[in-house]
Amino acid sequence: MTGATLTVRVIRNFEYRTLKNVVFHDIDLATTTVDQFKKIIDERIQTDPSLKIYRTTHFDTLKIYVKAQQHKTQNLAINLDHDDWILNDGAKTLSLCGIENETELSYFELAAYKAYQANPVQKWL
Repeated sequence: MTGATLTVRVIRNFEYRTLKNVVFHDIDLATTTVDQFKKIIDERIQTDPSLKIYRTTHFDTLKIYVKAQQHKTQNLAINLDHDDWILNDGAKTLSLCGIENETELSYFELAAYKAYQANPVQKWL
């Protein structure tokens, strides 16, 4: 199966847990590269009215949050474990990165993630 459904957590802020889940249908895992999928996500952010507040954030990193039928992490925004799940190679296809149908991904700014990882404190207004 190559036409997959993927859920992407678009994360604007880790501390305040400002994020939105966006579902992408019919993604060809065998031919779509990481960089191509980032462009697809960026295009959705720029055109979807419900994502308007995310348009000023610089997103540069994709990370697997959880694969289908696996246990989710306690952190509702991002999986702080498994830094090897960060998709660094933009030329690799999604299937070569281990992404399967119904995988959940996080899309965020790497510098903000590193800062949050060093001090994972939730702030509430």
